[in-house]
Amino acid sequence: MKRVLSFNEPVDISSDESSDDHEAESEQMSNDITGNQVVEELVSEGTKIMCDHLDTVKCESELMSDNFNIGQGVEELFSEDALLRRARMYQEYMQHVPIPAERHSVIPCTSWTGLAASLKNLYGQPLHYQTNLCMKQWDQMRIGADNEEDPLDMLIHPAKAESSIWLMEEVNRRTSSPHYIAKLWLADPMYHVYIDPIFPKLQNPSK
Repeated sequence: MKRVLSFNEPVDISSDESSDDHEAESEQMSNDITGNQVVEELVSEGTKIMCDHLDTVKCESELMSDNFNIGQGVEELFSEDALLRRARMYQEYMQHVPIPAERHSVIPCTSWTGLAASLKNLYGQPLHYQTNLCMKQWDQMRIGADNEEDPLDMLIHPAKAESSIWLMEEVNRRTSSPHYIAKLWLADPMYHVYIDPIFPKLQNPSK
């Protein structure tokens, strides 16, 4: 059964705190950071770390957020407190991204990750970190099976596959604990790979 979500109420996921001290602008992360900036920063920080890790100079500068402090140490990025703070803001932002109320045409797919990528392009919104991680695990689960080479849409109807992803996405967006997400991130230095660099314009976003 399709469920239509209402997102007509104003969304306020930023802090109301303000400071008269101009030196506060130099802090590594503002208390009134918006949801889009949170996700951009997560992706940007992860991109910089990956580039440092791979020792490459081909990192796209457009992925670097203006809010990212270049001098921030890797050890601070991966500290438990820092990750928990980011996980809270990331989860709060994802809760305000509406699940599509209407489905488009049937989408052919050869793999779970391929279907997930098609959904992101078609609906113009990200999938939750945990959903992206699960898509990879579901594809890995097929390795060694007798039907491993068969396209996914030959085994599961595309409509059912898509519904499964959106059901999982709703669970992850609405019920995931920031503490659990931070724990996953802490255990995986490359967690940012599964955070989508897609920033949909939310209805009535906070100012």
